[in-house]
Amino acid sequence: MYAGSRRHPARLLPALIAAGTLLTACGSGDASQTDQPAAKVTVTPTPGNTSAKLGSEISVRADGGKLTSVEVKDDKGVTVAGRLAGDGASWKSDGKVKPQTTYTVRTKTKSTQGKEASATSKFTTERADKVNKLTNTPGGGQTVGTGMPVSILFDHPVAKDRRADIEKALKVTTQPKVQGAWGWVKDYSGKDRIDWRPKDYWPAGTKVSVKGALSGINSGDDGGWFARDYNFGFKIGADHKAVIDVPSHTLTMYENGKNVGSISGSAGSPQDPTRGGVHTVRSKNAAETMDSATIGHGSEWMLDSKWVTHLTASGTFLHSAPWNKSIGVENNSHGCFGMTTSDAKRAYDFLTIGSTVEVKGTTNTNKTDVGNGLEVWQESWEQWQQRSALTH
Repeated sequence: MYAGSRRHPARLLPALIAAGTLLTACGSGDASQTDQPAAKVTVTPTPGNTSAKLGSEISVRADGGKLTSVEVKDDKGVTVAGRLAGDGASWKSDGKVKPQTTYTVRTKTKSTQGKEASATSKFTTERADKVNKLTNTPGGGQTVGTGMPVSILFDHPVAKDRRADIEKALKVTTQPKVQGAWGWVKDYSGKDRIDWRPKDYWPAGTKVSVKGALSGINSGDDGGWFARDYNFGFKIGADHKAVIDVPSHTLTMYENGKNVGSISGSAGSPQDPTRGGVHTVRSKNAAETMDSATIGHGSEWMLDSKWVTHLTASGTFLHSAPWNKSIGVENNSHGCFGMTTSDAKRAYDFLTIGSTVEVKGTTNTNKTDVGNGLEVWQESWEQWQQRSALTH
């Protein structure tokens, strides 16, 4: 019994040696895999940079393998959109870097030998001497009339040689699809503006989305850099229009092309005829003081009016004119269309921001400048298209 017990370890020894040989072989295989080189990742701008140049794109390249994942975020946690090349060897951002922003780049790679690796790097962009901002009309979420353009007003000037890049970064998407084009405008305030108008009036119910991938684009030495992207949308409401027939002193309202009522009024006198063509309602005010100085008539009058619908920035309005005893009989205003207070409210309630008002039969032959309000319908479609920076 004891002898058998003493022989037992001797019989197990070859098995233990064999097992030890197998473990060594497996360990040798893991070490070999670990020694394989990982794919080399190059990030531009250079990681660690604290003043990366504005206007740069973010790019990532893998040598000796491919990128399996790229994630880039700014210091507010916003993900930077980009595209991975079909072969997986490179990635490039859709836009350009923003001023004074820290970006974190996280990558995952797989080498040609199959080794997987991950890495994280950061860089910070330089500060912009001047930042350009914009104000969009209509505001996000609004419901507007069928003549409303997309209008973008810039805080600072936009150099002519920068306009094409800015225009390319702006995108209008509609449902249903509507043909339209961007056009550069000088606003009545003197600031630069770009508007998008449809070829024809919007169909009622259209949903409109506007995106501007402007961050990191330079608008010129006098304008500065854009520091953010923009994204807003609005909806086209009911089809409400009005037509003013100057000789008959009448404003007629149309809903979906159907006459829904007329209003008597008083248009501009022969000395101050009402501006002709198609105007877009740009704003409204329930009560307002009409000041003659604002339309070049000095201090001749200052009158309180109600239910004021603004057409041009220079002072062509629809409004109540209780002081006028010639409504429906004589055109004797200084360019506006005056009505009784009750009729002015009817027009005010019927016409939404973005509705159109066409003036016919006026003796005013002066063309209203597009920037004098939202006057995009003062030009034909062919004329409008020539305002695009991409056509020159």
